[in-house]
Amino acid sequence: MTTESDPTIAETAELSTAAHAWRLWILLVWHPTLGLPVDPVAVLGLDESRQPAGRVVRWVPLVYEQADPWRERLGETTTSEDIERWIAHSGGACSLEPTDVPEGALDHTHAADLVLNELLAEVIPALPPRGDG
Repeated sequence: MTTESDPTIAETAELSTAAHAWRLWILLVWHPTLGLPVDPVAVLGLDESRQPAGRVVRWVPLVYEQADPWRERLGETTTSEDIERWIAHSGGACSLEPTDVPEGALDHTHAADLVLNELLAEVIPALPPRGDG
């Protein structure tokens, strides 16, 4: 009797293990109407299973000027130390919030895309207009 391993099970186990190394944050800026840094401008994802960590940034469309503070902070690479420093100094005009890796994400890029889709579909439409002209 021979037993063959199911490639689907092996791929699922591999993705599950890799997903533990994926981390996601929502990058926020000041919302003038609300007076708090709650306006999402991007999703930042790190894959810490790689060295250096793989990074993906998914920007909310049409928020170029509002996202400038984060564009200035993000360089070519982003490390866990950068994230820790930003969290320690968050508040004011910029903030970042960790978010869970969505179920069914195929890789950390897909995970960031799924979070951005949720922001575009549910969170951003619920915010009041910026009132910044």
